[in-house]
Amino acid sequence: MSKTPLLDQIHFPTDLKKFSPEKIKQLADELRYETISVVSQTGGHLGAGLGVVELTCALHYVFDTPHDKLIWDVGHQAYPHKILTGRRKKMRTIRQPEGLAGFTKRSESEFDVFGAGHSSTSISASLGISVAKKFKKEKSHVIAVIGDGAMSAGMSFEALNNAGALEAEFFRDNRLIVILNDNDMSIAPPTGALSHYLSRVASSKSYLKLRDAAKKLPDFISNFSRKFEKAAKEWWMGGNIFEELGFYYVGPIDGHNLDVLIPILQNIRDDKSSDPILIHCVTQKGKGYIEMMQSDDQLHAVPKFDQATGLQQKPVCEFPSYSKIFGKRLTELTKKDEKILAITAAMPSGTGLDVFAKSHPQRVFDVGIAEQHAVTFAAGLATEGLKPYVAIYSTFLQRAYDQVVHDVAIQKLPVRFAIDRAGFVGADGPTHAGSFDISYLINLPNFVLMAAADGQELVKMINTANTIDDRPSAFRFPRGDTDREIDFNDDEVLEIGKGRVIQQGSKVAVISYGTILRNALTAASTIKNLHDLQITVADARFAKPLDEALITNLSKNHELLITIEEGAIGGFGSAVTQFLLNSGLMDQKNFKLRSLVMKDEFIEQNKVEVMQEQAGIGVESILKTMLDLCS
Repeated sequence: MSKTPLLDQIHFPTDLKKFSPEKIKQLADELRYETISVVSQTGGHLGAGLGVVELTCALHYVFDTPHDKLIWDVGHQAYPHKILTGRRKKMRTIRQPEGLAGFTKRSESEFDVFGAGHSSTSISASLGISVAKKFKKEKSHVIAVIGDGAMSAGMSFEALNNAGALEAEFFRDNRLIVILNDNDMSIAPPTGALSHYLSRVASSKSYLKLRDAAKKLPDFISNFSRKFEKAAKEWWMGGNIFEELGFYYVGPIDGHNLDVLIPILQNIRDDKSSDPILIHCVTQKGKGYIEMMQSDDQLHAVPKFDQATGLQQKPVCEFPSYSKIFGKRLTELTKKDEKILAITAAMPSGTGLDVFAKSHPQRVFDVGIAEQHAVTFAAGLATEGLKPYVAIYSTFLQRAYDQVVHDVAIQKLPVRFAIDRAGFVGADGPTHAGSFDISYLINLPNFVLMAAADGQELVKMINTANTIDDRPSAFRFPRGDTDREIDFNDDEVLEIGKGRVIQQGSKVAVISYGTILRNALTAASTIKNLHDLQITVADARFAKPLDEALITNLSKNHELLITIEEGAIGGFGSAVTQFLLNSGLMDQKNFKLRSLVMKDEFIEQNKVEVMQEQAGIGVESILKTMLDLCS
């Protein structure tokens, strides 16, 4: 190795081009080490990035980025890309306040061609960019890198189908290149027929022969005739789903072998054909560190850790997370109710269903990254009298809103939605924040909407949802741990549409929806200590149906009523306002109403309490509202 690390000589991708292919191998080793070093100090998404180190080096080495457009799906794997594109010195700010984003972000760098965070968007975006280049009479390659998990989503195949059907002239000067990063792992182990197909191809004798030949004869492979290669593939492997969709298919190839990657990418770069192309790369998620730090999700997301030992700095909490409460309570209910089934869209551990699966493995269905299918699949189950629970993050449920409306709400089917990651989520930033579920569900007829104020309330709401058999229901809860012991034997079922008063006061009342109740209670305690004013604090529990009797009582017996929720405008506070207007209660003399919701902006990553304050729903925001109107 040279005395000066090669990575120190890289400021932008153009710097790679001064090295030989052999030096790129050394650079890849250094880049892998640097990625591990960064994430050991910051925490974050590690496994996906380690799996594409060689691919990242090869792409930036062969193509002329950012003139050639490189689009990363989801963005979990983009840490090495960020290091090579002028952001190495800032990498230890990733996912930190005012630091680099954990995903690709257009405002951060011209090398981040398309912002990400949710999966399965890269092929659609790349096709749009490629077609736009044609109309602008510009020439460039457009490359989408998408994982096998993301490829399971219907949107990916919609884009492939569209691209394959376009006339060749669209790609004559703007070649569309899709790289399928097949690591046999998304966040959870891959599911579905496509995953099995890719696994069979990757393990086939034909692949092994091609791989071995490539290692021994790189010059031969680099000059491989397109026609001969296609004939060989058809002879060895038969038909191919991607070629049937109109793509020229290359692979599967070893995504860690630069002797194969570089010449193949160079061939494709220099090829004058106009048909879109798909390169099937087989990689290992977590490569280079998975042996040091074992994990069920192949190091998908990790906390800070000791780079030398792999020992993770996991926060110690004596109380369960909200997700684990959901999984454990549903497990207990299922012991008594054989109609219960659970559905996840590739997030079993994230939603707590890994707990459920240990006791009821036949009753949980991981449908892959296919939220639309998950919802309608649940609707089908509900038509037969079963009790499906769709466990899904608030931000991912957005992807299936049409199915929620048409396939569930209109038909009044009793699908139960366990909405995880409701509200701000800290380091994952605005792409993963659960900001809109209250607003986009409260407007749907036939829904029951609940939000747990704490872990014990979540248990009660799971119980309640299990009894609702005549319409859909949803209960939301945040990311993170609770702050108290949980009684998992609690069988209480809440009265539909009834809230509760937590503490009684006078003059000012706050009615809260969800765990933001903590902020309301803290603000009430502060104003009591500072101004000797006892505030009434209520927990709405339900956004739909509203507890109209409670709201009426609060409005008639207080001069100021404040609603607060960890969600965007158009949700709980809007429903309360509409009720007060239509009932004439807003006409009362000396009565004031204020609704605290998230500001109309996307809040960047930070600690949750800081994000709440920036959004106008923190403790200080509540205090200011009270004091401004009571002075």
